[in-house]
Amino acid sequence: MSRTKADAGAGEDDGLDTYLVDFLDYLQLNLNHPPNTVAAYESDCDQFLDHLAASRAMKRSQLRPSDVDLAGVRSFLAEQHKRGLARSSSARKLYAVRAFGRFLRREGAIDDDPTALVGSVRLDVKMPVHMGEEEVATLLAAPDATQPLGRRDRAILEMFYAAGIRLSELVGLDLEDVNLSTRMVRVLGKGRKQRIVPFNRTAAGAVLAWLPDRERLVAEGRALQRPARDEARRADRARRRAERDEQPLFVNYRGTRLTARSVRRIVVRYVAQVSTRFGVSPHALRHSFATHLLQRGADLRTIQELLGHARLSTTQRYTHVNAAQLIDVYRKAHPRATRTN
Repeated sequence: MSRTKADAGAGEDDGLDTYLVDFLDYLQLNLNHPPNTVAAYESDCDQFLDHLAASRAMKRSQLRPSDVDLAGVRSFLAEQHKRGLARSSSARKLYAVRAFGRFLRREGAIDDDPTALVGSVRLDVKMPVHMGEEEVATLLAAPDATQPLGRRDRAILEMFYAAGIRLSELVGLDLEDVNLSTRMVRVLGKGRKQRIVPFNRTAAGAVLAWLPDRERLVAEGRALQRPARDEARRADRARRRAERDEQPLFVNYRGTRLTARSVRRIVVRYVAQVSTRFGVSPHALRHSFATHLLQRGADLRTIQELLGHARLSTTQRYTHVNAAQLIDVYRKAHPRATRTN
């Protein structure tokens, strides 16, 4: 639940809860983090402050910046470990606590940042789940293109694989973001950073085939919304009118923007039809996009730009996926690789 400065308590402006509110405002207003990211920071920091208060037998409202110490951070991580939390989740929580610690020091609330002294959580190296080229081809052909929603679903799958975009980026696409003549799409990525990504002729054809169905569904949906049933619904329509004016590219049968949950279900449904593999999600199509580019000779810097990764180290994990191909090439190309002693 989001906190406000009023929730932090009057007369307690130097309390950690007040600083947490300011920290969340800083993330949203200064760093332009999206709401779901800010909510994740809030949840992790809330758990940390609750742990600090419980470990000191104090009320949370009594916590001050000086209560953030090395022992408190370590005991917080130890508690997460006892609960069986995954290492990736523990690493995320530590990252949030460290960001809060840096903010406290930046604001002059503490002289030294004890959170920076905690060692990073060592993560297991996991290979990104991806599909082979033949598997992807079978998946893209799965939707029934004779049906309106089948044409929509094919356009969704084609765009995922052709542009390698994230689920949130695909859901947020508007008509004006897609240029079919140049086959370029403008996406809004993490940190609200925009990038331009090319896509192929097959994806362009799938989107073009879907557009007449989209127009019909949007028109029918608006027609159904015209009769006002009560004042509350009339006010709700007025509030959402701006969202409708954004002209989402992918809509549901009611003519409104598809949610991330709906798109995930669509992908999982088609995967179940053509494959027995588990773990194939919209993100797996993004991984397949990157892996296949690497296998066909694209350099990591180019893939980094296409994926919108802030760090090259994030993109480098695809070199692990491609290790089998590298070994095969080495054995075929090195003059002494196949020599027996």
